[in-house]
Amino acid sequence: MRRLLDAVHEVVAVVTQPDRPRGRGRRVLASAVKKLAAAEGLQVLQPDRLADEQFRAGLDACPHDLAVVAAYGRLLPDWLLNACQHGAINVHASLLPKWRGAAPVHRAIMAGEKETGVTIIRLVKEMDAGPMLARRARPIGPADTNAVVEADLAGIGATLMVETVDRIASGTVVPEEQNHALATFAPRLTRADGTIDWRRPAQAIHDQVRGLHPWPHASAVLGGRRYLIHGTEVVSPRPEGISSAVPPGTLVEARSSNLVVAVGDGQAIAIHELQPEGRKRVSARAFLAGHHWQAGIRFDLL
Repeated sequence: MRRLLDAVHEVVAVVTQPDRPRGRGRRVLASAVKKLAAAEGLQVLQPDRLADEQFRAGLDACPHDLAVVAAYGRLLPDWLLNACQHGAINVHASLLPKWRGAAPVHRAIMAGEKETGVTIIRLVKEMDAGPMLARRARPIGPADTNAVVEADLAGIGATLMVETVDRIASGTVVPEEQNHALATFAPRLTRADGTIDWRRPAQAIHDQVRGLHPWPHASAVLGGRRYLIHGTEVVSPRPEGISSAVPPGTLVEARSSNLVVAVGDGQAIAIHELQPEGRKRVSARAFLAGHHWQAGIRFDLL
């Protein structure tokens, strides 16, 4: 939104979600989008329901040529998609048709993808299935977390969106239909997505940890207590002298700063940072200094 306000195009109104409880105190607060809109003197519409007639009348009172959508969180009805000359366009954080849905960056990293990006699409009734107006790629590094990749894609998406609006205004944009047969989906995350199955390959577990940071985090249970796993590294092969017959989920090293867990493909995972549920996040070294974990104890399996 900041980039659109700085461009040559006029923003006539802002539609955003209603104010909601936020933070630990659960105080009802305005979103950053609403605060920026208010600072710029823009009209703000916050419908509880997009079918609300008062909202529709308010939008009709703001003549506009194009709707620009980013992370609104709801499917738009037909009347809204067709409410203006150029329809509605959306900035989506994947290289469509891969990873349509609510959690495209998380799912791409969890799947071990080496590349993601941003696609600007014209919105249609089917989720993230509209024609593509622009795409830009961004590599995913082996240690990149969801937080790092999303922050980069926000900047890439803002630039690409303004460029696309420019091309729509000049009549030079060329829509490209997606190959729907290649579509993959990125459903909304739940806490259950974070549960680590130590029987999986080391790389898959490492990707799960990266993809679920900063929420909901990968997690494991030992001795009835849940631990959030914040930082990991693949150890290949396993530390010298550790048998490949050691069951997955077993600590094969727990000393100094080395907290290493056997996994299902004969490799191991080094945990660099973890957090007992309800406590502070700490390094492996700090954790082991205060906990009497030893090689041979085992995380719970599913």
